[in-house]
Amino acid sequence: MKYLVLFAVLFIAYLVWRNNRLEDRSGPSRRASSPPGGPQPMVSCALCDLHLPQADALRGGDGRFYCCDEHRLRAGG
Repeated sequence: MKYLVLFAVLFIAYLVWRNNRLEDRSGPSRRASSPPGGPQPMVSCALCDLHLPQADALRGGDGRFYCCDEHRLRAGG
């Protein structure tokens, strides 16, 4: 009976290993998230000159972009 349980565990381990190995050969995983979009417009912070996507930047009252609220307030924007 011990040998039957041992054989079953080894067989299941082999199947799991083989399945993972076949997925690695087939390229990117099908479970990956949606493909990334196109390039995003980049802007630089008016205070520290950090480049970041325009969608993540904060626009000050003067029309300039900032990387965080602290820099926007410090610049008086």
